[in-house]
Amino acid sequence: MSGQSVRYSYYPGCSLHSTAREYNVSVRAVAQAAGVELVEVPDWNCCGATSAHATDPFLAFALPARVLLQAEESGLDILAPCAACYGRLMTAKEEAHRRPDLVARFEKAIGRKLGPAPRILNVLEFLAEPKVTETIAAGLKRPLTDLKVAPYYGCLLVRPSKVTHFDDAERPTSMDKILASVGATPVDFPGKTECCGASLGISRVDLVVELSGRIVQQAKHAGAEAIAVACPLCQTNLDGRQGTAAAKLGEAFGLPIYYITELVALALGVAPGRLGLGKHLTNSLALLRQKKLA
Repeated sequence: MSGQSVRYSYYPGCSLHSTAREYNVSVRAVAQAAGVELVEVPDWNCCGATSAHATDPFLAFALPARVLLQAEESGLDILAPCAACYGRLMTAKEEAHRRPDLVARFEKAIGRKLGPAPRILNVLEFLAEPKVTETIAAGLKRPLTDLKVAPYYGCLLVRPSKVTHFDDAERPTSMDKILASVGATPVDFPGKTECCGASLGISRVDLVVELSGRIVQQAKHAGAEAIAVACPLCQTNLDGRQGTAAAKLGEAFGLPIYYITELVALALGVAPGRLGLGKHLTNSLALLRQKKLA
């Protein structure tokens, strides 16, 4: 990468400042290694997922719209690593074009004009940015050789397709390519875009155990040694519920659930201790030690 600084507006959202702090750490570690400056959106607020868009259409628009408004002054593209946050920002951007009534009500309530929304990137799009990709390729210090990883996209990144415009809502490949670029072996499996149960993890634990367990089971049967995710909720469900699911299905899983940025950071030479891998519920260090990656 050239000496010129590359900058992105950064919207961590609530999860990356709380239950998914290790995701925040790994995103920032990859950005630093890639020579990218992340400028946190000033005075950001919650995007409204999940409760707002299920209860109040105006609030569901207003909350992410305010984040976009707060980010406007920087003039930078926005990186939103949380899949739910990304979905809400993209939905607000799309609604701003087709719902002038919502925009007018929002502007009246907040006393400011909503300008054109900047480009919004999820973490996979960020890692696929030409300059980031170039730096990752040139900066590999610890290729993830022989590590078989199932890329799990979940549902929020790829749907609704008219809003996210993902590479392919049914058979996406962007995370597969990122894993291959850092030396890992992507393992294709049928559950890569199935829902993990999302926020039903509190109200319907039984459903989340069933859905998450099926995803982990499919990845395991396909030959994966680990699963990569790009969503805090997916990580929580697949990581936290697989023990119960394994007992219910009469199988042993033990698949570490890594954030894609944790794997990229490892390949770039970031020490595992810096990434908070010990916070995961399923042992995520044993496999790395076995592969001589930690």
